[in-house]
Amino acid sequence: MHYRRLGQAGIKVSEISYGAWVTFGNQLSQQEATDLVHAAYDHGINFFDNADVYARGQAEIILGKAIQGLPREALVLSSKVFWQTMPGPNGRGLSRKHMSESLHASLRRLQTDYLDIYYCHRFDPDTPVEEVVYTMNVFIRQGKILYWGTSEWTAAQIVEAVGIARQHHLIPPVVEQPQYNMLHRRRVELELAPVTRRFGIGLTTWSPLYSGILTGKYNDGIPEGSRASLENMGWLRDRITPEVVAKVRQLSALASELDMTTAQLAIAWLLRRKEVSSVITGATRMAQLEENLGAADALGKLNDEVLERIEAILQNAPEEDA
Repeated sequence: MHYRRLGQAGIKVSEISYGAWVTFGNQLSQQEATDLVHAAYDHGINFFDNADVYARGQAEIILGKAIQGLPREALVLSSKVFWQTMPGPNGRGLSRKHMSESLHASLRRLQTDYLDIYYCHRFDPDTPVEEVVYTMNVFIRQGKILYWGTSEWTAAQIVEAVGIARQHHLIPPVVEQPQYNMLHRRRVELELAPVTRRFGIGLTTWSPLYSGILTGKYNDGIPEGSRASLENMGWLRDRITPEVVAKVRQLSALASELDMTTAQLAIAWLLRRKEVSSVITGATRMAQLEENLGAADALGKLNDEVLERIEAILQNAPEEDA
C-alpha cells in the first residue's frame, strides 16, 4: 500500500480507502463489515470514510464496533455533516448548532474522541461561509477534529472558504470529496483540479466504479442479486444505458488485454492523478476488496499509449450533470 499526503497537509492516507456508503447498514451484517474492515487494515488501508446520514447513522455504529481492537492512532476516520439527521428546522445544514450536534452524535456512534477529517457534505446557501469556517476551527481547537474539508462544493465556494480562513488566520479546508470516475469527470478535471493545485487541497474521490457499472458486471444485463437489481435502485438502473454499456465493454476488453479487471483499470486510472489523495472504494465481499487493492499494482501498466486508448474509448461518453 502506498500513502499520499492529504493535499499539502502533513497527514497521510492510503491511496485506496474503504467507505461505508450504501454497504454498511444496508448490505452487510456487523460481522461481515468487521471482517472487511480488519482485512482492509491488514492490507494497509488506514482511511475509513463515513457520514452521519449513511443508513441513518447505522453505518457509523457499525464502523465504530468494527474498529474496536484496532489502534486508533493508526486509523484515519472521517465523517460528514449537512443532510437532515435530526427533527426540526435546525436538523440539517451547516449552522453551528447543527454541526455541533451532528459531530457529537457521530463521535458517540463511532466510539471515538475525535475525527481525523470532518467534511461539509454539501454547501449550505442558508449559512454564511464565515460561520462554517469559524465552527470548524472551534472543533479543531477543542481537539474534536484534526482536519476539515468539503464534499461536492464548487471551485468558487472552496475559494471563498480558503479566502476567509486566510483573512482571519484560521485553518482552511484541506480536502474536497467529489464524485470522480471515468464516466463522471468533467467537473473535477475542468473546475476543481486548478483550484486544488493552487491551494494544495487533496481529493478523496467517491464512486470510482460508478456504482459498480465500471466493474463490467452489467455488460450483459443486470444480474440477480446485484445492487442494480434491488427495488430501490431505479436511479442506478437508469444509468445503465446502451451507450454506457458499449463504452464499458471496450474498457473491459482493454483491461483483459492488460491482464487486469475492469474495476482495477478504473481505479488505477484515478490514481494516476496527483491531485487524488485517496480513492474511496466499497466492497461487500472479500474478493471485491482484494480486487480493488490490486489496482495499485495495475497503475504501473497505464503508460501513455494505454491512457490514449482509454481517452479514445471515453470520447463523447454520456455524463450526468454534476
